[in-house]
Amino acid sequence: MSLRADLLDADAVAVLLVAVGWWWASVAAVRAGRLRAAGWSAGVALATSAAYLAPVLAPVAAAAWYAFGLAAPQGVLTTGWRRGGAVTGFVLAGVASALLTVDASFPPTWAVALTWGVVAVAAGTALALRYLRAAPEERAQIQLLCAAACLGTAFAGGVSALSLLVSVPEAPAPWIVGALVLLPLAASAGWSSTRAKRAAERLLIESVTVAGTALLTGAVYLVVVVGLGRPPGVEERQILALSLVAAVILAVLALPVRNRLLALGRSLVGGRAEGAEQVLSGFGARMSRAIPMDELLLQLVESLHATIAPSGAEVWVGDEGSLSRTVSVPHSASARLELDADTRRVVGAARIGGRAWVSIWLPALLAPQSELEVGAAVEPVAERGAVEDLRVVPLAHLGTLLGLLVVRCPADRGGFDEDKEALLVDLARQLGLALHNVGLDSALQASLTELEKRNTELQASRLRIVTASDESRRAIERNLHDGAQQHLVALAIKLGVAAELVEDPDALSGLLTDLRSDVSATIEELRSLAHGIYPPLLRERGLGEALRAAAIRSPVTCRVSDELPGRLSAEVEAAAYFCCLEALQNAAKHAGADAVVDLRLSYADGNLCFEATDDGLGFEPGSVPGHGFQNMTDRLGALGGSLQVIAALGEGTSVRGRIAIPADAAVG
Repeated sequence: MSLRADLLDADAVAVLLVAVGWWWASVAAVRAGRLRAAGWSAGVALATSAAYLAPVLAPVAAAAWYAFGLAAPQGVLTTGWRRGGAVTGFVLAGVASALLTVDASFPPTWAVALTWGVVAVAAGTALALRYLRAAPEERAQIQLLCAAACLGTAFAGGVSALSLLVSVPEAPAPWIVGALVLLPLAASAGWSSTRAKRAAERLLIESVTVAGTALLTGAVYLVVVVGLGRPPGVEERQILALSLVAAVILAVLALPVRNRLLALGRSLVGGRAEGAEQVLSGFGARMSRAIPMDELLLQLVESLHATIAPSGAEVWVGDEGSLSRTVSVPHSASARLELDADTRRVVGAARIGGRAWVSIWLPALLAPQSELEVGAAVEPVAERGAVEDLRVVPLAHLGTLLGLLVVRCPADRGGFDEDKEALLVDLARQLGLALHNVGLDSALQASLTELEKRNTELQASRLRIVTASDESRRAIERNLHDGAQQHLVALAIKLGVAAELVEDPDALSGLLTDLRSDVSATIEELRSLAHGIYPPLLRERGLGEALRAAAIRSPVTCRVSDELPGRLSAEVEAAAYFCCLEALQNAAKHAGADAVVDLRLSYADGNLCFEATDDGLGFEPGSVPGHGFQNMTDRLGALGGSLQVIAALGEGTSVRGRIAIPADAAVG
């Protein structure tokens, strides 16, 4: 059984090549453990394969490419507009495929080219927007995709120019379609190759340079030869084609060859390598931009590795004596160094250290990399001494050690001379200042977050205090209306009756006795109400006496232990009193009739401390209704105090409070 003829023509083979590229990318993503990305690349591969077998499904393939551009590089449609754009693309693709089924000549060639142009622009815009907020790894993956797009565009432009100038190839479409295979290859490299991600920025720069130069050369040839002259004849096309290829090669290689020749010339005259100086100046320039610190450190170690540290460069960052390897080239596993106070002081004051100095103060850095993994025991060895020179530069600010810069170079490459050491010291000074500023930024951000949290709590506390105050006023009004006011109304009525009974002494005597009892009850009601508002005993005799009086009135047994050496300010005593009173009322409600409450007052370390502990029924934390504990927390929080409630079902309850005593409210 033979294959269909249309599956073997150049256009179909180009589509098949691109489909194979996407299948390869899905396999690479699976091997790298990126299953979500593997699913997306497999979806694009499936859509492209379907377009190979049935050309009417080409719009669906275009929609799949567009959706991948919206989800790249991790394969996640993070926002609503991205998800909506992907769905819209597939809907339009379905409509276009249906039209192709009815009329194979639809759409015209220019419409197909326009469609793919729109897909490229839309997907590129989505990648650019994601690049602005992406993490370093995602940025590297996007840079690889952009580099492939640049090279593919340059190749397509070059093929189109050759076709127009010399009719080679006669049909450029298969070559242009085949160039799209660069995109899945770049995607697979971004998912599975650490080396490709480290070189992504350089590859993007080189690809933009190469693509721009090639496109410019082709455009110049088209303008000069076709625009200003005439189309070449059959005999002239071969010479013109060769000259165009030579011009492109010359334009692409001119700058790299020039840089290599300049470097060779400097080395012949013994000049200092310009690259090492550019590390320092380039780091200072990048610090002035809004580049994240982790990306800045990665660029730094890559520059050092490419110039003066061919065996490797590392940056260790941390505080309080714990340093972690943040970035390294070549890549090494995560590791940690623990330094005592003396080591931190000596290392922080050092300028730069060589192998002998490192063997004394930081011997762990001489160990094999496998022994520096987090949690591994480190045993210093000297195996690397014979083949590698080492320099460690402390990253410090005002004597505080913030990190380490570690660079290594083969001993047969000359090691580190005075110029390189001076460069490393200058670089470490800038990096130490940058790390210090990052610490300040982090501390400031933490302070702002804490202030925002406290402001939110303060607003909520103020609202609760206002609400509680209004509720207290309503409670006072109810107590006056339902208690004392009713007694006084009854007294008024009875006095009216007494006036009518003046002529009946016996009845009047009994009524006057009732009036005396009612007056006593009214006085007691008013005294209790006033005591609840602010007890006179607290004002006159202090916190201990006021709580002992409250304990006598409590429905449950309460023992008060007062260890305060004297009086406190009225605000502090009032806060502690009403919190303890609330705790007694809670115990009376929830602890049980047989519960015993121990109330202790003490003064320690400039703090008034109180604790109300009962041996009652207890409760599950958060199961008690009402706002009692929250009111206590707000009352203490207004004075800078704190409250702790410890309770368990069947094990009683303990309410502990602490109020810092201001200088003007000290015990006296």
